[in-house]
Amino acid sequence: MEVGKNYAMVITTNAGLWRYNIGDTVKFTSVSPHRIRISGRTKHFMNAFGEEIIIENAETAITCACEQTGAVIDNFTAAPIYLEKSKRGGHEWIIEFRTNPRDMNEFIHVLDDTLRKINSDYDAKRSMDLALVAPTIHAVEEGTFYNWMKKRGKLGGQNKVPRLSNSREFVDDILAMIAAV
Repeated sequence: MEVGKNYAMVITTNAGLWRYNIGDTVKFTSVSPHRIRISGRTKHFMNAFGEEIIIENAETAITCACEQTGAVIDNFTAAPIYLEKSKRGGHEWIIEFRTNPRDMNEFIHVLDDTLRKINSDYDAKRSMDLALVAPTIHAVEEGTFYNWMKKRGKLGGQNKVPRLSNSREFVDDILAMIAAV
């Protein structure tokens, strides 16, 4: 075990539960004594271009962008923009702001710059827009995520907005819901 490295949490018991992946990722903060903190979910990540963005990266970048631009958010989700004939690859974020940033372009810059600083794989793909262009952000109306979760039958404490996805399923569904209004 290494301090600061992400691990998937798998439970095994001698009562018959063998190799059950609970879906959480953890980081050891100490190995003697053993101490961990939850760092994310195994299913929530973006790695369409080898950038390996995990929830912890996204939340750190969002926090920095909010702090530097005066923004406050309620919820967010993000997914890759896949390469097409006339489109470059990138990341598309949907963010519900409680307080809008003073300057959206600055928010995008800080988000992108923070991701580059904390994730060398993302930085390599963003270098000279090699594989990824700057993030695209959609600021949505208050209540968008609540209405989307309600539409999906996922309201309640046990259901959380998926922060990151390697597929466009969630982002496309939210954008379609917004467009239909």
